[in-house]
Amino acid sequence: MITIRNYYTETADLKQTDLPLTLWKGHQFVGKVTQNGSSWDAYHSSDSIKKTIDLFLDKLNEFLSKKGGGKAKSKTQSSQTKKTTPKTARTTKPKVKRRTPTSPKPKKKTARELTYEKAEKVETVSLELKLIKRFIMMHGKVKSQNQIRLFINALQKAIIEKRIRKTSPYAKEINKIQDYLLGLHGQFKNDADILKIDIAESVRGKYLTLVGKQAELHSVKLIKSYINLQGKTVTNLKAKRLFNRIALAINTNKLTKKDRYWDEIESIMGTLKSFVKKNIEGGMLVVSSKELNGLQGIVLGCVVCDKNLNGINSTPRNTIMSSTDIVNLDFEKLGFTGKWKNLIGDPSNGFTAMIFGKPKMGKSYLAVDFGGYLARNHGTVLYVAREEGIDDTLQQKLKDKNVAHPDLYVSDYLPEDLSNYDFVFLDSVNKLGLTPDDLELLKLKYPNTSFVYIFQTTKQGNFRGGNEFQHDVDVVIEVPEKGKAIQFGRFNQGGEINIFSNN
Repeated sequence: MITIRNYYTETADLKQTDLPLTLWKGHQFVGKVTQNGSSWDAYHSSDSIKKTIDLFLDKLNEFLSKKGGGKAKSKTQSSQTKKTTPKTARTTKPKVKRRTPTSPKPKKKTARELTYEKAEKVETVSLELKLIKRFIMMHGKVKSQNQIRLFINALQKAIIEKRIRKTSPYAKEINKIQDYLLGLHGQFKNDADILKIDIAESVRGKYLTLVGKQAELHSVKLIKSYINLQGKTVTNLKAKRLFNRIALAINTNKLTKKDRYWDEIESIMGTLKSFVKKNIEGGMLVVSSKELNGLQGIVLGCVVCDKNLNGINSTPRNTIMSSTDIVNLDFEKLGFTGKWKNLIGDPSNGFTAMIFGKPKMGKSYLAVDFGGYLARNHGTVLYVAREEGIDDTLQQKLKDKNVAHPDLYVSDYLPEDLSNYDFVFLDSVNKLGLTPDDLELLKLKYPNTSFVYIFQTTKQGNFRGGNEFQHDVDVVIEVPEKGKAIQFGRFNQGGEINIFSNN
């Protein structure tokens, strides 16, 4: 029986072909969590990881016992046959009819695979279908009034900006969704209320059929993953994983030579194979500008050409584009208002900011106030109060600023999973022991999440840490004296506010 104690000795010779895809993914997950056996700390410290791995081990042992049991049974039967067959001189071997070898029965395709086959393959799914899918995914979930309001705002903004038009084939469905959401919004009595969403089965069935009309090309998904590795320090294992993902897609016929970007995929596989061979531990993955621009053209082409598509936050690094294409890009903004627009400007989703200043000058007051504004107007916020912890001081700040809200969460540690949050405050980066590389990894893992970093400073007022911290953020806010905040980032140079004023 395989346990965490003997896992790596028992699975040392395990190959991808030995396991079903779900179990192989479980095997990869164990390798990632334990850093290939070097540490099981995450398993022992996280209940969710422990439960996931324990369930995987149960399924793995069950699969291997069935697989091994079949072989053992056949051996036993053959040995019993030999012992019970009387040996006589006249014993002759019975004639055995030779069976014509038959090809294995094709594996039955899943509903998801069948839906993908029927769908129109596109580089980017239309905005209307994305919103319809978002609506369907709400079924059975518990939502707050603010979450419903944000969805309504996203719909209305897309309609006002004419990214969804009256002539759209899905305009009728979008209007029905908007009416449904407005009705839900009216059911809330106060901000603290929550509602469980229940969408009729007939509606879900109809909308699921619509969502299935378009699907993102497998090749485009893989090209995006490859572009994200460009110019970064990549481990040998990470490059292998992407190569294996591509190989698996080809072996299972999800990706064939008929794909319009087959040549690009072959080139990517060649680059990854060469990288893995030359870099035993890992290294910097560098792609020629010509190749990179071609791949980015595939991913960005639809954004430039299709005005009905959703806006973008930013273009990938190392991009060369025509100025005429750049002026046609639709950069989506968060829509800041009031004092926060005066201080920061209007950033895009996924921005990064840093706040620094001497102790007792108001850094945390400013951060708590900002977090409350974001929770009320723009999404779900996590405030990691590592410096102070969850105590009466933090309680007083929440009261003073009147920012307590169902979508503003507070923690005294950095959770492993941040996917449920649109904005994350780290107070402070120094107390959390995070390096510039750690922050970069968080941004890579959660590209659509905005991060606000709070820094301690020296007696001279300079933030603790290297200049890399300041160079890697979009917004820099200094608190040079008590109650005063000045912003000198990229969106609104020189903006300032009074921290302790509630106006």
